[in-house]
Amino acid sequence: MTSLSQAKLTLGPLLFHWTPAKRRDFYFRIADEAAVDCVYLGEVVCSKRESFFAPHMQEVVHRLVAAGKQVVRSTLALMTLDREVDEARALAESGALVEANDVACLQQVAGRPHVIGPYINVFNEGAQDVVIRDGATRIVLPVEANADTVRVLAGRSTVETELMVFGRQPLSVAMRCYHARSHDLTKDTCQFVCGQDPDGLAADTIDGVGVLTINGTQTLSNGYLVLLQELAALRRMGVTHFRLSPQDVDMVAVARTYRAVLDGTVSLHEAAEELRGLTGEVPWQNGFLHGREGLAWVERELTPA
Repeated sequence: MTSLSQAKLTLGPLLFHWTPAKRRDFYFRIADEAAVDCVYLGEVVCSKRESFFAPHMQEVVHRLVAAGKQVVRSTLALMTLDREVDEARALAESGALVEANDVACLQQVAGRPHVIGPYINVFNEGAQDVVIRDGATRIVLPVEANADTVRVLAGRSTVETELMVFGRQPLSVAMRCYHARSHDLTKDTCQFVCGQDPDGLAADTIDGVGVLTINGTQTLSNGYLVLLQELAALRRMGVTHFRLSPQDVDMVAVARTYRAVLDGTVSLHEAAEELRGLTGEVPWQNGFLHGREGLAWVERELTPA
């Protein structure tokens, strides 16, 4: 097996509204046990949630840094208030490495090293050149990018390229909160009902077929993106960082499985069997990368060229 040990494994920002204690303990375990090189922290979906975890943030940062993890601070995917923009500016000015997830944040991080998150559409060379010119040192490609797009952008990039390889795929963020609406509440009086669904709220078709997952104002795929058989080809295309998106499963074990594949110490069959045991009945999806609809599952490796 080919060793890809130089590839970096990252843990993306938690998208769900977990209790502060659960979230704190999750990151403590990630710091102590997870085979990841970089951890993204911060609220991406709804700024109303931020205050819950704020008392634990610095403690978590210190624990992760002490464990040798790079820490990146993620911003909201949809900024609608001056306060939210001001908070992004203060974060950038603090010297933290920031992941910008909304174009409204780009002016705040311009001229400073930063990461472009997957919610900013970098689908072509022109967009890639602009964000690199303004200081981006890493670009996380959108989950909708197909293999040809990844091949072109990662192959020509002068900065790091990251791609999500595990977790529910983020598809959109809206002004309105469907999670609240499903409980006959409004966004302003939501009572944080999104916290009742630590892995998201299933949204099925009228025929009862799973198609989407609701997470506050965010829409996600119903299944988990699983890119295992594609890792070797993606690395040869130039992808340097591979993102795991936190789900309500044993993420330390998920990281261990992906690290083993990247290091070439386990077969794809063995890794898939281990991951199946962790993800249960949740369907696997990889359609976007293979040029198909996102919820499709393609049992085929990629060719790097």
